[in-house]
Amino acid sequence: MKKKVLLMGASGSGKTSMRSLIFSNNPASLTARLGATIDVEQNHVRFLGDLILNLWDCGGQDSFMDSYLSIQQSTIFSHVGVLIYVFEVESRNMSKDLEYYKDCLKALKKYSPEAAVFLLVHKMDLVRGPKEPVLQKKSRELRSASEDMLITVFGTSIYDESLYRAWSRIVHTLIPNASVLSKHLTTLASACSATEVVLFERTTFLVIATSIQSTQDPLAPTSPTTEQSTPSTPSTSSESTGLSYSSSADEPLDDSTQTDPHRLDPTRYERTSELIKAFKHSCARVREEFHALEMELDEFTAVLDELTKNTYVLIVVHDPSIETAALRLNIRLARRKFEELQGDSLVS
Repeated sequence: MKKKVLLMGASGSGKTSMRSLIFSNNPASLTARLGATIDVEQNHVRFLGDLILNLWDCGGQDSFMDSYLSIQQSTIFSHVGVLIYVFEVESRNMSKDLEYYKDCLKALKKYSPEAAVFLLVHKMDLVRGPKEPVLQKKSRELRSASEDMLITVFGTSIYDESLYRAWSRIVHTLIPNASVLSKHLTTLASACSATEVVLFERTTFLVIATSIQSTQDPLAPTSPTTEQSTPSTPSTSSESTGLSYSSSADEPLDDSTQTDPHRLDPTRYERTSELIKAFKHSCARVREEFHALEMELDEFTAVLDELTKNTYVLIVVHDPSIETAALRLNIRLARRKFEELQGDSLVS
């Protein structure tokens, strides 16, 4: 099963850097060496077994954009599952960026009307002062330009977990029956007396699904339909509009965290992805291969281990009487079932 993903935006907006960071396991410090994309670079990324992301990284130079919107229009915009359009937060040519974006939306409606649209306001690390008001203002501007198109907006940076948060949500929409995986993760969490169980894709370490702790899927609290508030009545809630900038150092805990006895950080999934990928990179530098991880701390115990050939699972427990060996045993017992579920999910 192939899913076509278009990655578009102005030249220098950071498209290739984020692709390198997410799919090639390169650290942010090495992205400065990457050159500009020439025309279209296609990559087939095997994400979950038979699910292949057909990623089209489209160069953002004016000559290329003009070509995409004229002689290449049907080729570029046909059979698209997701359009990811990247805007540099401090772009000096925002009016031109918006014109190209609106033309791309018109072509997308013509050739792939069912495609999902995600807008990334990138390089948020360059913003001085409070970032959320800047992101809110950009979002209103983008909603106005999008007119009646369903969109979801994220604020991102390659230097923190915000990029993983955005891409995890995007990929989550491409996985059929992801809710079924969440349901069985909840069963596994109950069997382990775990606070939470999280499923990661093996290569990218993006979050695929989590055990359900509330009536709402924690991976998908941002519905694209909520982006349709009109410019005259913009939403002020970043959680309800899909806006996010994960500046966890000074970000207050949300309401669900305030009532959680273990006070789980709302950015825990993305931060874990970022840390594990950094650790895997360190292992590779000393020619060692990463297999599994165990942590026994005063506050909690965590086990990260292979669940299927394409996934890792993280089990977090706060009961000090539960041994890591018991958690590993439950993971081994669950492997066959999750291999079956993964296959069924992709076939559906």
